[in-house]
Amino acid sequence: MSEDNDLVVERRVAVPPERVFSYFTDSEKWTAWQGVEAELELQPGGIWRVNVTGDGFAAGRVVEIVENERVVFTWGWEGHPQLPPGASTVTIDLVPEGSGTLIRLTHYDLPPDEIDIHRMGWEHYTSRLAAVAEGRDPGPNQMEGP
Repeated sequence: MSEDNDLVVERRVAVPPERVFSYFTDSEKWTAWQGVEAELELQPGGIWRVNVTGDGFAAGRVVEIVENERVVFTWGWEGHPQLPPGASTVTIDLVPEGSGTLIRLTHYDLPPDEIDIHRMGWEHYTSRLAAVAEGRDPGPNQMEGP
């Protein structure tokens, strides 16, 4: 993994890690904060596939699941020549902070010209994750296509 192409997004939420982790456990909960359709097999080697904005799938494989602590999966876009499925890796760590959680998302090995767009996306979606985990309405998903 190359540190030059690592993207880190952090978000604090006022709920414990087990509440945040629950939003990674099934397709319906995942799409409450990211995407319009998801196919998830949350076990090492399992499928991770999400139609993020309604116009294409990000896809990869689950690498690691540590209940209430960590989710790791590979990432890429179906049909994307520079960032195909599985070409990069996303690690989401849930760090307890008092009665809340620090969500630390690290996206490794992105091509340099993909970092800014992925930073914008992950900042948007971690905000939505924080809202749903805290029981708030995340509002309309401004990143979804028509």
